[in-house]
Amino acid sequence: MTAPARKRNTWQREAVRSALGADDGFVSAQGLHSTLRESGSPIGLATVYRALADLATEGEADSLQSPEGESLYRACTPGQHHHHLICRNCGLTVEIEADAVERWAQSVASEHGFTQPHHVVDVFGLCATCSPAR
Repeated sequence: MTAPARKRNTWQREAVRSALGADDGFVSAQGLHSTLRESGSPIGLATVYRALADLATEGEADSLQSPEGESLYRACTPGQHHHHLICRNCGLTVEIEADAVERWAQSVASEHGFTQPHHVVDVFGLCATCSPAR
């Protein structure tokens, strides 16, 4: 199986990549679109959605679903498998190592005759700053 061809770099794609990299946490396509528009960009919302999906597919962005089911994105380093601890209140996101999860996923896959398991683990909670506020 061959790797998918990389999309060509356009000013729109670069604008999305740059705006995503400027935000430390996860952001929705609509939120990113608003930020771009506020800075004077004429980029369309559909273009932002496509660029984010492409960046996620190519490993340049992490993608996860919020507890409400909305897709959220964050710039990441391609090729590094990792997990997240995410504050449900403020959106603070911390990349975490989860060696126990890695071992568990491999073990469960093996028990059932599966190979090359892939998984996504995101833990939602309240960060130290938001916990007392609740």
